[in-house]
Amino acid sequence: MNPIGIISMQYNRPFTAADFSQFDRWKAAGFDFAELLVPEPGELDLALTRRALADAGLGVVLAARINLDRNLTSDEAAKRQAGQDYLTYCAETAQALGAAIVGGPLYGNPLVFAGRAPHPVSESLRQARVEWCVDGLKQGGTAAARCGIRFGVEPLNRFETDILNTTRQGVALMDMVAHPGVGLVLDTFHMNMEDDDICTALREGAAHMVHFQANENHRGYLGTGHIDWNPIVRTLADIGYTGTISLEPFRRRDERIGIPFAQWKPPVKDEADELAAACGFLKNLITLNGGRK
Repeated sequence: MNPIGIISMQYNRPFTAADFSQFDRWKAAGFDFAELLVPEPGELDLALTRRALADAGLGVVLAARINLDRNLTSDEAAKRQAGQDYLTYCAETAQALGAAIVGGPLYGNPLVFAGRAPHPVSESLRQARVEWCVDGLKQGGTAAARCGIRFGVEPLNRFETDILNTTRQGVALMDMVAHPGVGLVLDTFHMNMEDDDICTALREGAAHMVHFQANENHRGYLGTGHIDWNPIVRTLADIGYTGTISLEPFRRRDERIGIPFAQWKPPVKDEADELAAACGFLKNLITLNGGRK
């Protein structure tokens, strides 16, 4: 059966050693790994974190934190170099933590959530960004191979980047990068907005997929939104995807007018029951739809 994980910022952001007790809770809820944000230098003791994960019986996947100052597709060469340096740092951090995958919008150029509105792009700049992206990811792939890990490039919705929004774009980028150290992360939250059909997109991206994120249309707990999970899980089985699947649920209890849904909120109660139900929901579907036991 596919290993199922939970993202650490479901509980806290930043996630520190003070939060390591969550590892045992997540294991008890049925999860197989934790998806941690790539720690900034000094944020986590890597050896201590690796040991705490192992003690809890959890694996680990990493999610990169891209910003405008470390950005493979920046108009500024220094920021592109910083983006390149960050990928090397991510690969080395993953190796130290025992993670095999680092995923995220590795190409950079975040939009609204980074405080930058979208704007028109000339054809020459668009093409330059593609070339910068391909070159940066190829170099990143070399660092990944050296560290024994793989990078997963994640398309995001149009409100979060102006570089890579659809699975089809992701496949085109993979064809240009053509490096075994670089693949795709596909996330149903974004796919629900940008792909014509999630199952078709999964089939199109199957050859490149290194990690999958099963998220509801509203980022709530799995099974509480409108995404039809049966055909999605069946498609994963059909394409032979046996890799990692992570959940990234964020709380939606407060629906008063004017509450910013896009803002991360800490838990106000123990959510162990919700986490166990979401994990069990997905594992049951995998079993029912032909997933490997």
